[in-house]
Amino acid sequence: MVKNIARQTGIEQTSISVVLEGFMEQVQQALVDGESVYLRGFGTFQRKHRAEKVARNISRNTTIRVPAHDIPSFKPSREFLDKIR
Repeated sequence: MVKNIARQTGIEQTSISVVLEGFMEQVQQALVDGESVYLRGFGTFQRKHRAEKVARNISRNTTIRVPAHDIPSFKPSREFLDKIR
């Protein structure tokens, strides 16, 4: 991705890499802080909560409790989905 952006824009790969790394860190920090990140025309990075549940370990024939937890999620925008279709 860095090489493609550098070729299209004429900006050095190291500069693009620094910007992309910074962007990813900011998205991660926003999700840690419980915020969503909306990028118009692209989609939304958000944090989803999963409730506690009981699961089965088939190989040992036992049940285990999976505690409640949060996971990162991405919801693409309508424009993004239209381009893919």
